[in-house]
Formats: sequence, C-alpha cells, structure tokens
Amino acid sequence: MARVSIFPLTGALLLPGMELPLHIFEPRYQAMIHDAMARDRRIGMIQPREESIKPPLFDMGCLGHITHIEALEGGRYNILLKGLARFRVVRELDVPTAFRQIEADVEPIGEDEILSAVERAALEQESRRFAEALGYVVDWTAVSRLDDMALVNGIAQIAPFDPAAKQTLLEADNLSERADRIIQLMQIVGRIERDGGATMQ
Repeated sequence: MARVSIFPLTGALLLPGMELPLHIFEPRYQAMIHDAMARDRRIGMIQPREESIKPPLFDMGCLGHITHIEALEGGRYNILLKGLARFRVVRELDVPTAFRQIEADVEPIGEDEILSAVERAALEQESRRFAEALGYVVDWTAVSRLDDMALVNGIAQIAPFDPAAKQTLLEADNLSERADRIIQLMQIVGRIERDGGATMQ
C-alpha cells in the first residue's frame, strides 16, 4: 500500500508512460506540489465522480512523477507529469492538509505491451476516419513511428471523449482492450458527428 496525494480533475487522463502538462493555481494544489517536491515528486491523478466541494472519486487513477516544474508568480506552477502506474483507491485518509490523500494499491510498473498487426492496423484505420470526420489535421507519418503504447495511450489522453469514457479507457485491463474501447468510442462519436449532434466533449 502507498500513501498518495491526489489531484482530482475531471477529464484529465494520465496513463503510464505518457505526459500531462498541468497549470497549478489553487492554493491547496500549490501546497500539494510543494509537498511532493520535498518528498518524492509524485502525485496521483484521479477523476471525481461529480462536481462538488469534496466529490467522491472514481476507484482508479494514475500515479505520476513531476519531471519538470516552472515556478510562476503568486505561487503558481506549470508542471509536467509523467505517468508511472495505475492505482486503485483503498481508502481516503483523514489528513490535516488542504489537499486530499489516499491509501492506494499501486500496480507494479510492467513492461511495454504490444498490439498484434491486425489490432494496430484497425486502430490506425479508425483513427484516420475519426480525424477526417472531425476535421483534425494529423501527421500520419509521425503517428506510424509511435510504438503501440504511445499510440494507444496518446489517443486515450487527447481524444475528445467525455470523462466517463476516458475513465473506461484508464480501467482497461491491457493495451489490446484499451485499443478496442478507443475504436468503439471513435465509431460512436463519428456517428454522432455525422448525424449533426455534439461530440463527446
């Protein structure tokens, strides 16, 4: 078990191996960053289940390591957080700090996973359709050079899916399942877009 200081943020998905830039401006989270830098430079990203003063949390988040920090005026920070491993919330701790802390079961940091050639081709094909439907400009040559984890987890982080959908991507048991869920979500959003509705943002 590990004690983790958490940053609940709707729609912000961090996955192992990926980076997430954050602007820290609230005093409680300024204090959290100060505390993390004095200890192990680690904080946990997790989504709240609703918007309230102290919202309940989803069961799973991702532990991140602060790889870059820029101090700004007024105690604000720009940080770059690199995903290390997923964690599951065991219980929330009763702490005197303004920021919340939990006891978490952190998954071991595993080796990079790979997709089959068929899975990779299906994801790239659906990504092209999705980007074209939404009018995105993508450097497909650069995309083709990404390894499977960077491709799948990168799409999961930046695609315009709603918070609940992003949570399902985080909770996927393996890379193949995450890729399959991404394809399904892209197809849903693509249909909504073709029908003239709003995307899942």
